[in-house]
Amino acid sequence: MTASPKLRAANKTPPVDQNKRVEDLNGGDDYDKFFWTYTEEPHKTRRQAIIKGHPEVLKLCGPEPLTIPLVLAVVSLQVLSAYSLRNQPFISWPVFLTAYIIGATANQNLFLAIHEITHNLAFKSPLANRLLAIVANLPIGIPYSASFRPYHLTHHKSLGVDGLDTDLPTALEAYFLDSVAGKAFFATFQILFYALRPMFVYKLPLTWIHGLNILAQVAFDYALVKTCGGKALGYLILSSFLAGSLHPCAGHFIAEHYVFSQGSRSREVKTSHSAKLAPAPEETYSYYGILNLLTYNVGLHNEHHDFPAIPWTRLWKLNEIAKEFYDDLPCHHSWVGVIWQFILDKEVGLWCRVKRSEGGRKVGAGAGHGQPIEITS
Repeated sequence: MTASPKLRAANKTPPVDQNKRVEDLNGGDDYDKFFWTYTEEPHKTRRQAIIKGHPEVLKLCGPEPLTIPLVLAVVSLQVLSAYSLRNQPFISWPVFLTAYIIGATANQNLFLAIHEITHNLAFKSPLANRLLAIVANLPIGIPYSASFRPYHLTHHKSLGVDGLDTDLPTALEAYFLDSVAGKAFFATFQILFYALRPMFVYKLPLTWIHGLNILAQVAFDYALVKTCGGKALGYLILSSFLAGSLHPCAGHFIAEHYVFSQGSRSREVKTSHSAKLAPAPEETYSYYGILNLLTYNVGLHNEHHDFPAIPWTRLWKLNEIAKEFYDDLPCHHSWVGVIWQFILDKEVGLWCRVKRSEGGRKVGAGAGHGQPIEITS
């Protein structure tokens, strides 16, 4: 990662009550190892600055139809792979290697297809997007697309807000996993943390789209088991687990919002007065490497949070147009390196997240599943 030499004009931290900051940082023992900030999330500010300087970026917003055939192709690939392995012993190298190399990559691709579709970026119709997300969900084996949408849109509207942003680790997770072994456990089973944590933060009301998601998934799983056997379904679920485990593409989960370049401040927060007064570090990081080709350019994560209505095929264009806003931001160069450093570096861990105690709002928690995310506020 390369650290930014200075804060960009669009991201300057407004004045805060430093006495309150020090008092709060001193008041909560280990809970205060997070990077607490009292400013709004940076993406709204940068988005407004980019639109002011480059209004043409708004023309990049809107659906990308290419997502539709790609989803269908990857779904077909996984169904074909499951069928091909139906007679293989489940605990065998052919199954494991296929699940790791092909299956995990394919299902990670489908995770991120659902992420794109969540932002209404496949069809113009919100309902069509919801239905395509359910189709993309099928090879994952477990229904989640309907629940992912409101949690993820809330993550955008409430970035870093404690109690709303379910992407944030809890203090309990950070405390008990604050070791090399603990971080290795988290990195290995992170898909389970992301699946289960939201339900402990706040619960969503069930809607008809949740019911359809569950019904379609159960019907698909049943049909697969009846026609290909239980090993075929086992392959798909194993692929989903490996997609969120120690897999190169899974590095994006950690790379996106964990603080690396200034991670040491979380350890100094008890002892360094100057560290307590320092503004929070950058809280979103991009990756511009080759694995973006397999993951809907999710590595361009600052760009995505700045303009969530710009689809994956146009994020590079956004970066090119507004390069003066992105060139100096810290970024990652390797998702494998991110996982490696996260586990072994004592200055990096689950505490290394920026949190804020207020602001934000829940999105799509009720029946309003057709509501697109805003891009200008």
